[in-house]
Amino acid sequence: MSRIDYLLLKRLSSRIGLVLAVLLGLFALAQSLDARHISDLMEAGGPLLVISGIAAVAARIIVGTLPVPVVIGTIIAVLDLQSRRELTVIKATGLSIWRVLRMPLLLAVVTGLLVSLLIEPVIVKYTHSLPLPTTPAGSGGVLWLEQQGPEGTYLLTAERARQKGRLLETVSVFLTEAKSRDRIEASSAELSPGMWVLSDAVRYRPNQPTEILGRYELGTTTSAGDMQVRFTLPRDLNLIELWSAWSARIADPTTRAAVLTSMIRQLVLPALLAGAVLIGFAFTSGYRRTNKYGVAVLYGVVLGFVVYVVTELASQAGLAGVLDPTIAAAGPAFVAIVIGLTVLLFREDGRT
Repeated sequence: MSRIDYLLLKRLSSRIGLVLAVLLGLFALAQSLDARHISDLMEAGGPLLVISGIAAVAARIIVGTLPVPVVIGTIIAVLDLQSRRELTVIKATGLSIWRVLRMPLLLAVVTGLLVSLLIEPVIVKYTHSLPLPTTPAGSGGVLWLEQQGPEGTYLLTAERARQKGRLLETVSVFLTEAKSRDRIEASSAELSPGMWVLSDAVRYRPNQPTEILGRYELGTTTSAGDMQVRFTLPRDLNLIELWSAWSARIADPTTRAAVLTSMIRQLVLPALLAGAVLIGFAFTSGYRRTNKYGVAVLYGVVLGFVVYVVTELASQAGLAGVLDPTIAAAGPAFVAIVIGLTVLLFREDGRT
């Protein structure tokens, strides 16, 4: 690595790190206003757990919005090089913009890989370990499941769940397609391949004696992957957990699309960060006789936010199953790279 590469990496990493530190502080300040969250953490572990819990939640928000601070940090770094005329000297040595971009792009790709494979899984694992009440995602504290099986459609409710939803406690089953509208009460239900195994089951029928079933098997199309995702939003799972859920053969199409979208999105994060770096260089690396870069900075920041908004919209469409998961997750990264390369090509061609 040459001294020029070292200078570029040092300036870029320091400015992006500064932006990340400022945003981390702002997000942590916003999280500290959640009195209920703070109270739960204080009762569980005291001030140290409160500080670490707030920092972990803020870090997760940073990871979700990572392309924006990368764009802003890149713009600040390039403007710093421009103000000192260092970028002009670098180009005067005969190096093209593509040679200059080699190490910044490598930094973006390596950072994306570290975040996806190491940093984000650690943060997610820690936030999941926080002693806070856990309920099914989107529920009001009681689990409601509409199930399909050999006996037709039925509704299953449970007051508590363990083992990521594979073991339910205080279970009620309503056989909605039965003519007599039967109801089954059980102390627990354990998910096995293709069935719920009820323990201490009792069947109630209108105008008929109560039937003691004991151990009772109830067919279902729900898999362990469905239950795992049910208790955590797909975007809140790390890459290993997403792969585990996907390998469990999720039956629900919407849930399957959400898991695949989240998994691909984490895999293409390096490409998205590379696109953010290209955008930052594209709008600020051109030569100017003065140090007035206000309009260029505005264009770069706005375009960075546009990329982020497009990424979120595409992700939401993929999570809902409206858009193909591959397009929803990889499309924004492709668009960011194309925009950055296009603007750079026009700049290098002498056009403004």
